[in-house]
Amino acid sequence: MKKRKRRFGDRADGYLLKNISPMLKLTPFIMRYRSDSLNMFTSSVEISAAEKYIKQKHAEGHEHFGLVHLIIAAYVRTVSQRPAINRFVSGQQIFSRKNIEVAITIKKEMTLESPDTCIKMIFEPDATPMDVYNQFNNAVVEYRKQQQESDFDKTARILNYIPRFVLKFAMFLLRTLDYFGLLPKFLLKVSPFHASLVITSMGSLGIPPVFHHIYDFGNVPLFVAFGKRRKVYELNSEGNAEEKHYTDLCVVTDERICDGYYYASAFKMMQRLMRNPYKMDTPPEEIIEDID
Repeated sequence: MKKRKRRFGDRADGYLLKNISPMLKLTPFIMRYRSDSLNMFTSSVEISAAEKYIKQKHAEGHEHFGLVHLIIAAYVRTVSQRPAINRFVSGQQIFSRKNIEVAITIKKEMTLESPDTCIKMIFEPDATPMDVYNQFNNAVVEYRKQQQESDFDKTARILNYIPRFVLKFAMFLLRTLDYFGLLPKFLLKVSPFHASLVITSMGSLGIPPVFHHIYDFGNVPLFVAFGKRRKVYELNSEGNAEEKHYTDLCVVTDERICDGYYYASAFKMMQRLMRNPYKMDTPPEEIIEDID
């Protein structure tokens, strides 16, 4: 994304928005926490074209290509055209995030005993599904190959060494630093609580999606969970039953970053891209920047 010159009030991870409406500026003072500001909705997306696209990628040798890569790619492409959904609230102010950062929880192995960790990836706004796949796959493969802990695991382990009463003060200090935009960059880099989007696949577990809360700690404004594929029989234009495949999405948003009309426009665009993923093979003609 285009880098702006840093101004007074900017954070390491975001640009302070000064030209937003008075109403939008006021909302973080009325709704102080993300838990005050949750909007939740569910949606279903027809994925027949997506399944065809995924099979094509498998035939080309990309055996691990899946729906999660298309959803992330659709989100990234949407941000390139609707940048306000990549804002966040911190310290009762609204910022435009400098990067498109997606966090996801993964396991080393799909077993009950296997530990999980969070990985975070930064994508360019013109990323194609294959760009997303390659970057995602490299991050997952690298984590599963290495014998050592990830950076997130190391940070969590260090915090676990701190006595409980000291840890409580340490978390208070981190929240205070974050409020004023002074959290160290190395913590912002590994923290899954400071990201554009957290995504989770319930489909890989064979269950429907859940509404997952977004956290008061950090600044994530959007959490998306998607479920397993389901079959639906619908009547076509000739009156015959036709098998269709859908996936369900549960979305939780921070309503303070933009208005409902803008959110609706963004999610409609994301759904259109998921229904026709071939459009994402071509980078966007223009990257739209957020207001300053």
